[in-house]
Amino acid sequence: MEHPVTELITGVDIVEHMIRVAAGEVLSIRQEDVKLNGWAVESRIYAEDPYRNFLPSTGRLTRYRPPHEGVENGITIRNDTGVYEGSDISIYYDPMIAKLCTHAPTRIEAIDAMSTALDGFVVDGIGHNIPFLSALMRHDRWRTGDFSTAFIAEEYPEGFHPIVPNDEQYRNLAAVALAVELLRKDRLDKFADRVKPHTGNLTEDWVVRVGELDVPVQIVAGKVESPLNIQVTIDDGEPVVIASDWTPGAAVWYGMVGGLRITAQVRPMLNGLTLSWQGVTVNARVMSPRIAQLYALMPVKMPPDTSSMLLCPMPGVIVSLNVVEGQEVKAGDILAIVEAMKMENVLRAERDLVIAKVNAKAGDNLAVDAVIMEFA
Repeated sequence: MEHPVTELITGVDIVEHMIRVAAGEVLSIRQEDVKLNGWAVESRIYAEDPYRNFLPSTGRLTRYRPPHEGVENGITIRNDTGVYEGSDISIYYDPMIAKLCTHAPTRIEAIDAMSTALDGFVVDGIGHNIPFLSALMRHDRWRTGDFSTAFIAEEYPEGFHPIVPNDEQYRNLAAVALAVELLRKDRLDKFADRVKPHTGNLTEDWVVRVGELDVPVQIVAGKVESPLNIQVTIDDGEPVVIASDWTPGAAVWYGMVGGLRITAQVRPMLNGLTLSWQGVTVNARVMSPRIAQLYALMPVKMPPDTSSMLLCPMPGVIVSLNVVEGQEVKAGDILAIVEAMKMENVLRAERDLVIAKVNAKAGDNLAVDAVIMEFA
């Protein structure tokens, strides 16, 4: 069992006892002295990208804001870590960033506390497994305890992919996006003498584009106490109150939507923001109904075709190149070996092909998605 979990449910610092025993002292407790209290959950935060089959990710922690540690209402949050904002995650060491633990009287309470803690754990600059861990905390099999070591293979046989929001998540994310945008507009109006203010007064009808879905939101007339406390209808539903003390620039939005407490990460993007909550990450744009109509007519930029290239799947060192230009290879043949974080990753041909150009050599340090070679 992981020692933070053991310590949380027993109150016994087993690492201290290990050190004392190693120094020649006699173990000072007996088995009957160990009492179990409540439930604990540990999430290992790793610099591994779940959308790339958990391959290591390297780079600088441009933002590292773990949740606050401590005990509140019988819930304990503990974060064992050795990094800080500005740290470099290199290719030479283990990719573990932190051990985040929660403790509560019941298992479900500990899981729910972990879900909220993960929602507020901000890590930028590298790929990491928090989206997967957040999704896991919401998974029915995990919550009921119906799982084994085969869980990932059974539930994600094609790999872990971005979670598509359900209807409730769409509505709640739309509410958070509107609350953020209204506060931004309110600040522009207050500083009209310094910056160009938003044109026009606050309107009641809005459309929030969450991912690829348009969610209509209407502010209930006369129910705006401030941009931090408003009453709205979402997608023609019953009126709900959105309340928060969020301030522009804060990485995490804490607040209430109806009776639901939400902890969501907020990142600015061009003409909108990116929201992360419960393992879901989406782009959101708050628009007037007319602008939403026009936005729907905008052409969609398609991603480039990389099927004729071998891309480096992670930052790492080329250990060996096993082919040369002009060589014919069969599906399954080894093309190259890349080393990162004490692991060698063998890159194989996915189909029969001919090597047209080799862009790297053994010993090269490559970034993720760097083109190693091209195919004819």
